[in-house]
Amino acid sequence: MTDKSVKIKEVKETKEITKDVLKFEGEFIYTVGRRKTATAQVRVYKDGDGSITVNNQKMEEYFPEEELYSVVLQPLKLTGLIKDLNVSIITRGGGKKAQTVAIRHGLARALEKLNEELRPVLKAKDWLTRDARKKERKKPGLKKARRAPQWGKR
Repeated sequence: MTDKSVKIKEVKETKEITKDVLKFEGEFIYTVGRRKTATAQVRVYKDGDGSITVNNQKMEEYFPEEELYSVVLQPLKLTGLIKDLNVSIITRGGGKKAQTVAIRHGLARALEKLNEELRPVLKAKDWLTRDARKKERKKPGLKKARRAPQWGKR
């Protein structure tokens, strides 16, 4: 017998990553934000220290780009509640940009539930309105939603 038939499988060592995921407790305000196909379930906890988790990760890890990170924080910065609340977010679907806008929508809704006096400020920025634009469906006979095949006279 040859040694070709015997193959040794290497056992890969898996590194166990221990994340300091904050589990918030207590009363919370629950809202949902949406954009295109992205949805964000937002829980805002009162009497917090400004911690934000997205999909059980710290927000800085989930959104490493400064632009996306700042979009999420806009409603909290505008209302001045960035250091007073803890936020837990579960987001699915879409891309990272759509997820950030969905989170912003959900956060704005939660802040409105928290304090009705914040409504005019958030409404002026148009963060309480769901952006209803979605991708248009493809039609039969066309290449895309509106793109027709090239027309040739001869």
